[in-house]
Amino acid sequence: MANDLNMVALIGRLTRDAEMKFTASSMAILSFSLAVNKRKKVGDNWEDEAQFFECTYFGKGAEAIQDWMTKGKQVAVTGSLVQSRWEQDGQNRSKVGVVANSVQLLSSPGDSRQNGSAPPRQPQATRSAPSTQQAPRAPQAPKADLYGRGLMQGPESFDGDQIPF
Repeated sequence: MANDLNMVALIGRLTRDAEMKFTASSMAILSFSLAVNKRKKVGDNWEDEAQFFECTYFGKGAEAIQDWMTKGKQVAVTGSLVQSRWEQDGQNRSKVGVVANSVQLLSSPGDSRQNGSAPPRQPQATRSAPSTQQAPRAPQAPKADLYGRGLMQGPESFDGDQIPF
């Protein structure tokens, strides 16, 4: 179907150091595991419940951030879900993982921001098509333009009686 969508965005912490491998054609494959905490109320107390995701990131972007992908670092990952299926001991098995389109380093457990200074800028890597020459970047349209052209409705377009909550 043309209207299907497979997109995921996660922010969590690395559960282990990322592992780099290369294909026979020298493409980098960075594998890492991400823990994403969800807070829930149990009785009168709030508890964290961790969910774990196996992620894979390909190409030059993976090579660029490999050294910073260490256990405990907080990262933002956008990408898509991929399901692997196989048979083991006569049983059908499956596993869902994340193939990252972009990975951005956010922080690490040891960050200190006590004096109000911003943390050092960390690299962000986004997968792109291989190119021999870097084309100049076209200016991006401001988000407000999306609202102005009718592609998205902003909050000002709702009458107070139409808001569902």
